[in-house]
Amino acid sequence: MKEFITQRIKRGLVRRFNNFKVAAVARQVAQREPEPKGAPIVFFKASTGIDDLSWNSGFHLLASWALRLRGIPVAYFACNAGMSHCVLGTNRDDPHKAPPCRSCVMQSQSLYAGVPVEGGALSLSKGSTLNVEGQRSQVNWFEFERDPQLVLAIEKLSLQNLMNFVWKEIPLGPLCLPGLRWILRIHHLSDDGNTRHLLREYILSAWNVARKFADFLDLTQPRAVLVFNGQFFPEATARWVAQKRGLRVITHEVGFQPATAFFTEGEATASPIPLPEAFEMNAEQNAKLDAYLAKRFQGDFTMAGIKFWADMQGLDESFLQKAAGFKKIVPVFTNVIFDTSQPHANTVFEDMFDWLDLTLEIIREHRDTLFVIRAHPDELRVRKASRETVAGWAESRALETEPNVVFVGPKETLSSYELILKSKFVMVYNSTIGLEAAIMGAAVLCAGKARFTQYPIVFFPQTVDEVRRKTEEFLNADKIDVPAEFKRNGRRFLYYQLYRTSLPFGDFLEPSVRTTQTRLKTFSLDKLLESDAVNAILDGVLKNEDFLLNE
Repeated sequence: MKEFITQRIKRGLVRRFNNFKVAAVARQVAQREPEPKGAPIVFFKASTGIDDLSWNSGFHLLASWALRLRGIPVAYFACNAGMSHCVLGTNRDDPHKAPPCRSCVMQSQSLYAGVPVEGGALSLSKGSTLNVEGQRSQVNWFEFERDPQLVLAIEKLSLQNLMNFVWKEIPLGPLCLPGLRWILRIHHLSDDGNTRHLLREYILSAWNVARKFADFLDLTQPRAVLVFNGQFFPEATARWVAQKRGLRVITHEVGFQPATAFFTEGEATASPIPLPEAFEMNAEQNAKLDAYLAKRFQGDFTMAGIKFWADMQGLDESFLQKAAGFKKIVPVFTNVIFDTSQPHANTVFEDMFDWLDLTLEIIREHRDTLFVIRAHPDELRVRKASRETVAGWAESRALETEPNVVFVGPKETLSSYELILKSKFVMVYNSTIGLEAAIMGAAVLCAGKARFTQYPIVFFPQTVDEVRRKTEEFLNADKIDVPAEFKRNGRRFLYYQLYRTSLPFGDFLEPSVRTTQTRLKTFSLDKLLESDAVNAILDGVLKNEDFLLNE
């Protein structure tokens, strides 16, 4: 308890110092901002960070500073308690509890220090116009207004009707659903009072964002919109409104290397990576990727500041003895709720658990095969633990009674890579291990849309029946022929993912007390403008390029 209190005090002090430092640099940016050229770029992030500086908040802020220093005006759309409930401000144990708006707004004020407040412009009468040429950067704060008509329309709806709810042609229910599933850490939501309450408040809040953002676009007439993630309802709603107007929308997420960002004109969480067919890796690039994979296969890697495999273990003797009693081994790699609940993931199955149920049917028909079902290590991450888990699914299906199944829990450090080497083929939903297995030369049967399924890298049947048929085919085949292009494409794709699309910000940001949060380093504004990562973003935003690092 004493250590917890000490850490909390330390985090508070670091946060206050970091906010002070951010505000000081923000004022320098405002003082150095040249005469603006052209229409502004809109920036909006309400779902990354509340009081600590998240990595995505850092990327967002640095990109906006760089644009302003280049003379491109930025219009920040900033939340001033503008939602009755937001995703990060939701208390899972007390859904009626109000979000911590005060600390969140205080942090936003640090981020936007020195920027003129233009919230009063939103009160201009209908039909008013704003001369955007020469308009300086500004921050526009929006507040929450409950729409009584919408309140009446949704107050008695069932959960299913709320999930599908459309209001004035805006699909508010579908826009709110990914964030609700993410924060509750549940895919199959319960139709109970707390869940319906949260979804109603999200819908009311999304509608408020839609109205205020539409007014904001009318007044600023931006050339483009840049938002975090694009999946949680505040940014997803803003993205929807902007795209309906034909505006270009850019989203961003954490990259695939430490302290890196990924920017795209597509959906950042789906990672649409432009991979030229003509790109062939040279000896230096192959050596660079091999060095990365060698560390990865030993468990030496982090994702979003978390190191999962500090002590990865090989296959132990008891496992090898059990496996010796079967003709073949098939590992089944699962994923976590907040990755499998994204709308773009479930294109074949309703959800990952439907796929697991089908897999269990196949398991019972092939007793000569040892199936190793592995729960994702992120399933029980502190402060982010899933509440609908593969472990829970395994218990509900009495998986321990199946003689040809080994279940590997999220805290077990068994080496997935050694397992792949001993396997006939590999089954995945949409986890990155599928890409790595393909690079290792394994036959990979994928059931959910993943970032790597946009290219021929794995076997990806497009219907449930085809998944079943392909699984049976692989189980019964003497040999599985894997196209040579799968491994080639896998290596090319991973190289692009790591070294072309992952934009490094390590010169400007470093891990904070919690490695999932960041703090600002000391640097000159000239160094920011010279950064390869920043220039890739500027070229992407201003020249419609692909947000790729030059080599």
